[in-house]
Amino acid sequence: MHEQPLSSENTEQHRKADPPTTRWTRLKPSQGQIHKPTRHSWQVNTWDQVNQANISSVTEFLLLGFSSLGESQIILFAVFLCLYLIIFSGNITIVTVISLDLNLHIPMYFFLGILSISETCYTFVILPKMLINLLSLLRTISFISCATQMFFFLGFAVTNCMLLRVMAYDRYAAICHPLRYPILMSWQVCGQLAATCAGIGFLFSLIGTLLVFRLPFCGPNKVNHYFCDISPVIQLACADSNINELVIFIGGVLALMVPMTFICISYGFIVRTNLKIPSAEGKQKAFSTCASHLTVVIVHYGCASFVYLPSSKFSSSKDRLVTVTYTVITPLLSPMVYSLRNKDVQMAIQKVIGGGALS
Repeated sequence: MHEQPLSSENTEQHRKADPPTTRWTRLKPSQGQIHKPTRHSWQVNTWDQVNQANISSVTEFLLLGFSSLGESQIILFAVFLCLYLIIFSGNITIVTVISLDLNLHIPMYFFLGILSISETCYTFVILPKMLINLLSLLRTISFISCATQMFFFLGFAVTNCMLLRVMAYDRYAAICHPLRYPILMSWQVCGQLAATCAGIGFLFSLIGTLLVFRLPFCGPNKVNHYFCDISPVIQLACADSNINELVIFIGGVLALMVPMTFICISYGFIVRTNLKIPSAEGKQKAFSTCASHLTVVIVHYGCASFVYLPSSKFSSSKDRLVTVTYTVITPLLSPMVYSLRNKDVQMAIQKVIGGGALS
């Protein structure tokens, strides 16, 4: 028996009696059927797209810095400005004196000049922005600027670590192998070592910066620091960053501990050789050439290791204070130590100030 088709009148009555409703059906995995997208699935897909858009919504960061100190920031501004001017003028003075005085054209002072240039650039990446933020209510930094600051900060920081290692090797070669020193530290070798230090430094920096900024940032965007350092920035990532932090931690260990190990080995050989020198005057002269370098090494590696090696988590009050030490005090210490403790540099500075002939 066949069903009769509904007439147009019956069709209209049927529509009025049964208003259109939305049916929500769930497809069981065992059915294996392909259905057209329902209204619910369309809403879910749209929500996912909104979430993906929000992940990339952070276009700038807010550097909290020392905002919690209130009006005391004016005092900090004056202090840090004076320190920055001393760092800049001190390092420029050392570079100028080394360039002009022919007596200082030896590998030890060549690397000291490179270190002074690197530390000048190192402080220039951080301190001017920090000084501006101390006087400004708007403490924002764009996403690209934050990544750029981190790249150059890490690059010059690791370069300084490598240069301190090379300077220790230079002292080892001069004291332990004086006859072979002109060959071991020829100008060609010095240039290659300086280029290698910069290459390694910025390679580490590139990898670290990419590991941080390839993560999604969807908010909050408040960096609890006065510049874009690794730990406070990576904590703002929306995704799981454990693997990235582990790789960065391993890189930090390599950048700090490997050069420090070689520095300790170099000074071990220096001490052993120095103990064999019969005269007390000879021993004192050998140690005096290493004292300035050793002082800078202890401060630089001590502060950096305290912040980056114990944990990847950033403690705002404690680590920020130590960070000030190696971003401000260490670059300030280098020109002061080398100029106050080194007689050759002192004599060259006096010639420059006095307008004497530099030869």
